[in-house]
Amino acid sequence: MDALKVIIQIPCFNEEAALPVTLGALPRQLPGVGTVEWLVIDDGSSDRTCEAARQCGIDHLIRLPVHRGLAAAFTAGLEACLRAGADIVVNTDADNQYRAQDIPKLLEPILRGEAEIVVGARPIGAIEHFSPAKKLLQRLGSLVVRLLTGTGVQDTPSGFRAITRAAALRLQTFSTFSYTQEMIIGASIEGIPIASVPVGVNPKLRESRLAKSSAGYIFRQALTIARMFAIYRPFEFFAALGAVPFSAGSVLWARWLWLRLFHAASYHPRIPSLVAAAVLLLLGFQLWIFAFVADLLAVNRRILELNRLHGRLQELRSAPGENDALVRAEFNLRQAAETSRPPQNGS
Repeated sequence: MDALKVIIQIPCFNEEAALPVTLGALPRQLPGVGTVEWLVIDDGSSDRTCEAARQCGIDHLIRLPVHRGLAAAFTAGLEACLRAGADIVVNTDADNQYRAQDIPKLLEPILRGEAEIVVGARPIGAIEHFSPAKKLLQRLGSLVVRLLTGTGVQDTPSGFRAITRAAALRLQTFSTFSYTQEMIIGASIEGIPIASVPVGVNPKLRESRLAKSSAGYIFRQALTIARMFAIYRPFEFFAALGAVPFSAGSVLWARWLWLRLFHAASYHPRIPSLVAAAVLLLLGFQLWIFAFVADLLAVNRRILELNRLHGRLQELRSAPGENDALVRAEFNLRQAAETSRPPQNGS
């Protein structure tokens, strides 16, 4: 166990001032871990973020030529950590929001073999610089994701998380906005075990840059959630979507038929209701056809995803850090190859 390698990655965008504070708190040794390294992803910064990172003695630096967003920077860092032989990747924010002393808490469920992804849950109610509205929205968003995924993650927007090598090999990020909710949804659908542990936070160094307003943040996260289910559960997504207009059309048609059969004396054509019912029924039926087509496309996407994972396993087979995590990833690959649909969470 002591041979495990942990890489702590930090996505950065114009963090010249805050990054030294964050790096100064990071550990170089962790219980049950042999090697701890630091990796910084510079997401097209226009200030001296890279220089500040080098001065703090980081082990790895990834520079994106242009600003691509948090999700892209996170994904680039995850790929770099895999190539550097990381057994576990710990992600934290550059603004020193999360307490570095709690990194061992993130690792404990992984070291015990209970989880492949661990998310740090902040004490939302005790964070002074969060407004009451933001606290409510954070809790509501996490509740929605928990209900949709069946996971116990208490703070789904938290960027403080640990990911095993096996899980990182299977994860994909499609959004350019934020990876936090997307990772939890994708991992739950893929059957990757997820845990949540309480962590502390530090005083605020700067304002959040992820979204200009809470409403904008919620709107984009809602789009991400809908998109993820359309990608991973296309049949259920479009079938549920089609059920809405089909049900409304059925009610209108049943009402028209009732009036036509049992109120003939006062009957008049009611053409608008009949036309509306026909349009809604047709729309629902078309969405159900989309559900079948999307499900067939999802099979093809799954095959491509398995080929991609197999290619990554072959590429990384001789990389440093080869251990049981890669064996588990290969087992997951064989399990997934037995079905064209992703396994349910916990199966």
